[in-house]
Amino acid sequence: MRRFASTFARGVDRVTGSALGPYQSAIIRIGFAATWLFFLLRELPHRHELYGPDGPWNWDMARQLIADNGAFTVLMWSDSVLWFEIVYGIALLSSALLMLGWRTRTMSVLFMIGVLSLQNRSVFMGDGGDNVIHLMAMYLVLTRCGQVWSLDARRERRLAAAHARGVRVSEDVAGPVLWWTLGVVLSAVTFSGKGTWGWLLVFWSLWVVQALWWAANRSRGGSGNANRRLLDVVANIAHNAGLLIIMAEACLIYATAGWYKVQGSRWQDGTAVYYPLHLDYFSPWPALSDLMTQYGTFIMIVTYGTVIVQVAFPFTLFNRRVKNVLLAIMIVEHSVIAVTLGLPFFSLAMIAADAVFLPTSFLRRVGRRAERARVRVTKAFAGRVPKAVRLPGQRAGEPSSDAPGPREAEPSVGGAAKG
Repeated sequence: MRRFASTFARGVDRVTGSALGPYQSAIIRIGFAATWLFFLLRELPHRHELYGPDGPWNWDMARQLIADNGAFTVLMWSDSVLWFEIVYGIALLSSALLMLGWRTRTMSVLFMIGVLSLQNRSVFMGDGGDNVIHLMAMYLVLTRCGQVWSLDARRERRLAAAHARGVRVSEDVAGPVLWWTLGVVLSAVTFSGKGTWGWLLVFWSLWVVQALWWAANRSRGGSGNANRRLLDVVANIAHNAGLLIIMAEACLIYATAGWYKVQGSRWQDGTAVYYPLHLDYFSPWPALSDLMTQYGTFIMIVTYGTVIVQVAFPFTLFNRRVKNVLLAIMIVEHSVIAVTLGLPFFSLAMIAADAVFLPTSFLRRVGRRAERARVRVTKAFAGRVPKAVRLPGQRAGEPSSDAPGPREAEPSVGGAAKG
């Protein structure tokens, strides 16, 4: 009994004392934000037909459906083209900033608003990958997904280094300005009666939490430290719960997909993979599809293997080696689907969901290699910038005899880079 109590206490301390899976939460943040961003950029010329005023699912039809199912979308606040362009632009910007990790707490909320608004506007557009992004956009709001591989993490490191050197750091301006701006917008929406009370309560709660964090970080003394610890514990619990929900959702997706496939006759006789490869809509490379379907044994292995992997994956989470093998198989499978069936965004969404199960050691190695690649690229680029040349006997800051006059002088690229 004492051993159980000690184990339980350690588990509670770990869940409340730290935000688990910082690399996993970062990779799913980058993966889902990048997937949605690339999708919006690809469909930029067709945005009016997909989600805007020129679509077959017009504004009146969407309004009737949303009045019945209560889905959230800010696009129902107005049918003007300008409002649609503003919402689409915010969705693009929030996706890019969330991927980079700038103000991730705020950007995750704006990212969720953009995803829900566009997808709920035209419910018949998209595929299974859009459903995954739809769910994960809400779960990401709960997570502290900017702990690593983000501009927020870099800013925190620089602040800590400055404090360690005793350097005085200027007050943060972007955060309070962003908070006040969103507060004004939220107030306008509330008093105009546009939003539903359920969603307004969610957004006001998130806005107030940000204010509490700001006040706790500014306060000094014992009360300030206690408030920060309390908020940190609450944030850790919410993060860990959100990460657990994401993992459970990914397992549920694979389990339901696998068990539904088991019930299909084409999956039972091993021919199910053959048919989508010969549909015109899913054949961007007909020659490749024909090559793959020439071998019946190969089709049978892929069909049965898909079912086995999807059904077995949730049960392998307690065996790290088997889980990693099946995870690699699923990532390769989604990569093949992206090419052979022409479903790149569905595959990217599923790979991003799979990334929550990637080992921390592997993600760290990937991060280190990416950092080394960035340093090499930076050095290569810096090597192409010409450096300022000092003539013999010339003192620092003294212009050379053949330097141009004030009217002829141009800014020195080398000097700028050196400074």
